[in-house]
Amino acid sequence: MTDRLVIALAQLNPTLGDVRGNIDKLRRARDEARAAGADLMLASELAVSGYPPEDLVLKPFFLDAVEEGVRELAAETTEGPALLIGTPWRDNGRLHNAVLLLDGGKVAASRFKHDLPNYGVFDEKRVFAPGPMPGPIPFRGVRLGVPICEDIWTPDVVECLQETGAELLLVPNGSPYEAGKADQRLQIVLNRVTESGLALAYLNQVGGQDELVFDGASFVIGRNGALRRQLPSFREHVAITEWVRGEDGWDCVEGERIAPPDGVEAIYGAMMLGLRDYVNKNGFPGVLIGLSGGIDSAISAAVAVDALGADRVHCVMLPSPYTSRDSLEDAEACAQALGVRLDSISIEPAMQAFGIMLAPLFEGTTPDITEENLQSRARGVTLMALSNKFGKMVLTTGNKSEMSVGYATLYGDMCGGYSVLKDVYKTTVYELSRWRNQIHPEGAMGPVGRVIPERIITKAPTAELKPNQTDQDSLPPYDTLDDILNCLVEEERSVDEIVARGHDRATVARVWRLLDRAEYKRRQAPPGVKLTRRNFGRDRRYPITNSTLRLI
Repeated sequence: MTDRLVIALAQLNPTLGDVRGNIDKLRRARDEARAAGADLMLASELAVSGYPPEDLVLKPFFLDAVEEGVRELAAETTEGPALLIGTPWRDNGRLHNAVLLLDGGKVAASRFKHDLPNYGVFDEKRVFAPGPMPGPIPFRGVRLGVPICEDIWTPDVVECLQETGAELLLVPNGSPYEAGKADQRLQIVLNRVTESGLALAYLNQVGGQDELVFDGASFVIGRNGALRRQLPSFREHVAITEWVRGEDGWDCVEGERIAPPDGVEAIYGAMMLGLRDYVNKNGFPGVLIGLSGGIDSAISAAVAVDALGADRVHCVMLPSPYTSRDSLEDAEACAQALGVRLDSISIEPAMQAFGIMLAPLFEGTTPDITEENLQSRARGVTLMALSNKFGKMVLTTGNKSEMSVGYATLYGDMCGGYSVLKDVYKTTVYELSRWRNQIHPEGAMGPVGRVIPERIITKAPTAELKPNQTDQDSLPPYDTLDDILNCLVEEERSVDEIVARGHDRATVARVWRLLDRAEYKRRQAPPGVKLTRRNFGRDRRYPITNSTLRLI
């Protein structure tokens, strides 16, 4: 029996599939916890494999490597802090999303996730078997409740733990970032604390994994609902927490609380981390960006420089006869402000070559969007050639507004390996650009001060594929378009509901048609940072072939 526990909360950034690297990361965090006198270290959900592992856990050799690494780590716990780690784990022929207590040189206890999420980006029922309702884990005379992530989103598991004698709750999580989710997490935890009367530590993974970004932002809530600890967002951190047994039960001693970012600051932080980890974990030397002089490519370049450093960002201007002097000047000014290399490659020779090649078949036709798309595709081919030759990944620069309505060219401006704006509406692009000009983000590797020239922000957006072209020749104003898209994509509202907000019915119906018809393009788009509740991908799974337009 003890009246005091020191628990290290290891908010770490695992690399999915790198079992050896993840074990080493856990080992280093445990060394830090040992030096601070910790009795126990808690790691995040599936920290050994990385999260979400998807079908990797269907490979027996991968699970063999996981178990070998876990037992090796367990053998090191004959002294020093014990470990509570998340890992895939086979038991009686079934595969579980598990938490294991490593103590005394062995796997001393195991608990399996009961409530497997199967919505949005989650499909755990595909690969894991649910565990039984868990009981507490005895440790040093204390009964630890260890529900896993989704297990606290409804009352049942915590209620079971409380009724079977749990004295405090330690919750490993793999909860991806999305705008506004921090408040939702906090409310869920407060509900469980209020219902159970138990203090709760919420430990979340940090880092980028394909389209997902895990923001960390772990925290501890005391028995009375007060915030005891708050860990930083978007970076690794090992926090040492002290827990004491009082007359009313166990509670956490108050300590450092780092306020999490919100609004565009949080969005920008997620974009930086998502891009940094995608590039670094996949081994790219850097990124290539077609810098057009427009706002989308400018903010994409700013995020890339902040995430990777200017020396790993190569920008290329790809002018055509329709490119304005303003765009040339603005691209150069942006590159100078960011400190990146800028080359210029005219696509006019490619345009002329395509014109000659296609002239026999195009004879008698009028130039239209076909010729415009050829320009975009010439740019895409050029950037991909540079990528093939020098190894840097092409960063696409299209935003969510454009991708929603198909205002993008397949095999043209959609060419590339990743997008930081895929889940960012155009109106938010403007907000991010103004914010970045005023604020130097925490952890950013780019310069302080204005990095996007003012004219890029204030001029009318244009693709410059024909004379005097602007986006609003083809689309409603972006504030109107984005509100309609938010209603259609994020909120699944009907035309009548959107019209009731003050929008023109014909405009709403047109936007819906454009959204529906662009699904085939989005299926072929590169991955990008998930920032909202409904990104284009596994959050929103619509059939390409459907006739729902007949209903409006």
